[in-house]
Amino acid sequence: MLTHDRQSKILSILDKQGSVTVSRLTEILSTSESTIRRDLSSLASEGKLNKVHGGATALNQEFVRLEDNIEEKLTKHTNEKNEIAQYAAGQIKDDDFVFIDAGSTTRLMIKYLSNSKATFVTNGIDHAKQLAQNGCKTIVIGGQLKQSTEAIIGLMAATNLQKFSFTKAFIGTNGISEKQGYTTPDTEEAMLKAVAIERSFVSYVLADNSKFDKVSAVTFGSLDTACIITDKCPNEKVAKHTVVKEVLK
Repeated sequence: MLTHDRQSKILSILDKQGSVTVSRLTEILSTSESTIRRDLSSLASEGKLNKVHGGATALNQEFVRLEDNIEEKLTKHTNEKNEIAQYAAGQIKDDDFVFIDAGSTTRLMIKYLSNSKATFVTNGIDHAKQLAQNGCKTIVIGGQLKQSTEAIIGLMAATNLQKFSFTKAFIGTNGISEKQGYTTPDTEEAMLKAVAIERSFVSYVLADNSKFDKVSAVTFGSLDTACIITDKCPNEKVAKHTVVKEVLK
């Protein structure tokens, strides 16, 4: 295949998928990794794609490689997160059995849940402490502790979560994309989020406007698997796939 044809095919794939790995491109185009990497470098220098570690993303997508720790997250988009958290907390009724994911916006929900009679299950260590201090019935799942986010993650945690059936789940995300759905950098954290959504009657993804059109390494759900609560959705195409509540609209 000629270089021009191969690079045109790469751009076509990105237009359809939003992102692609080098290994996947070698399979599709039947060529070597070194050739694909040269193509990606060339296309990136021409401003036609974003070259990232292990692959590429479309220009309208930003790839999120690193994750802030929980304290750093709490200092960003604070007003927006508080509005989202307050609205999300208002969706919880006294007879609900709720999963609250470890995350900055979900943690802010808890101050609006004082003396709630609902039952809460969480994988966030600090979330559990604050829920208990607020007089809420709280269950903490067991598993591996991720220090940076203070989240309990991994196969053991996902297995424990399979035992429950939730009326509602509130999930954090690192990125929202029309094509990649909800994404996060950590494979084991993604596993837990996916199980929580699967085991819930209704799921909500809590995300401020900065999370849209960003992609992390692992997808934990397509857009239609959860409703989105946000301050403002900058990508109107997302609303074609799921319910989007804009709390500051």
